[in-house]
Amino acid sequence: MVHRTLAGSARTLRRFLILVLGGSVLLLGAAMIVLPGPALVVVPAGLMILGFEFAWARRWLRALRERLDGVRAAWVR
Repeated sequence: MVHRTLAGSARTLRRFLILVLGGSVLLLGAAMIVLPGPALVVVPAGLMILGFEFAWARRWLRALRERLDGVRAAWVR
């Protein structure tokens, strides 16, 4: 009983830490869109961190990759 509670707490703590770290990186990247900085590197990094735990972040990252692939293909043409 106690082991199960501790395991649940560890999972919750892990999710929280990933949310804080990934959210911070994502917000920093969003700020870099208007401020000087490598937003095109930092935003996907934040989504990758969040994607370890959250399905919505994996979907956003996949959509971002597809959009960048389209831009890259159009640039080559």
